[in-house]
Amino acid sequence: MSQTIQPIDPASVPKKKLNTGDEIPVIGLGTFASDNYDNPTVAEAVRTAVRLGYRHIDCASVYGNEKEIGAVIGELIAEGTVTRAELWITSKVWNDSHGDVEGSCRRTLDDLGLDYLDLYLVHWPFANSHAKGVSVESRDPSARPYSHEAYRETWRAMETLVDKGWVRNIGTSNMTRPKMERLLADCRIRPAVNEMELHPHFQQPAWFDYLMQETIQPIGFCPLGSPNRPERDRTPEDTSPMEDPVIRRIAEAHGVHPAVVCLKWGVQRGEVVIPFSVKAEKIASNLSGVVGDPLSAAEMEAIGQIDRECRLVKGQVFCWPGATWEDLWD
Repeated sequence: MSQTIQPIDPASVPKKKLNTGDEIPVIGLGTFASDNYDNPTVAEAVRTAVRLGYRHIDCASVYGNEKEIGAVIGELIAEGTVTRAELWITSKVWNDSHGDVEGSCRRTLDDLGLDYLDLYLVHWPFANSHAKGVSVESRDPSARPYSHEAYRETWRAMETLVDKGWVRNIGTSNMTRPKMERLLADCRIRPAVNEMELHPHFQQPAWFDYLMQETIQPIGFCPLGSPNRPERDRTPEDTSPMEDPVIRRIAEAHGVHPAVVCLKWGVQRGEVVIPFSVKAEKIASNLSGVVGDPLSAAEMEAIGQIDRECRLVKGQVFCWPGATWEDLWD
């Protein structure tokens, strides 16, 4: 880590209170990077981020790097850089483990070297339990339409993890409003969060507002438009929010990188954002940008006008025969 990069006081990073009463830092480090970076590099990014002041790390079993991340977390705790209580660690159960949520969580806890998770999410709402080994890189041969009955059983297993003390908060990811409404009618423990794609070119205002009204915290992945996403997720109509003239104009006025403007916008509208980088300079810039001077009301309004409804993570690997990716999103 460069000697010129100054860490940020973690106490200066705002937090959002969840419906459980727990507080989550408004910015975390994403760790989905297995397509473009090897796992030790991602682990080093976690080490750098925590030393720079991050206290929120967003993981998932399918990313294939929880053992490496766990080793780094153990080192940071052992050397006194951070305590376990100061960290917010999220992970997720993958589609092929909906029928074994407890086993999946146990493996994640063992890989991360932790006694509990702060947040555990159902990564996608499609319970393709017979597709063992299906990864984000391949088309799922057992893909089938969403089943509320199957998801309800998955959620009951998630609730049991809270009862056991393995997980302090549970949430959803990549959900839609119709699916969420059915879950809220059936659940014993309400979701604390929904993790979803959110950036200036994909703002999802109606869905976002619904979640806020239901006191379900939106967590925005791809807050920068995911410039390093895999080729399989790219289509000709995709656009980049960091290249948008409005974002670039505001960035120039503030003397910051366009990424910082995207993150400021997300946090100021009420999101938790989870950008990813392996470069110390960008990791530091993202964090300092969030705690720096806010965007003006006029700047927020201008960004609100550039929504292009451009979904970048389409989930097409989960399409059942005859379906298009739009079918996944109700």
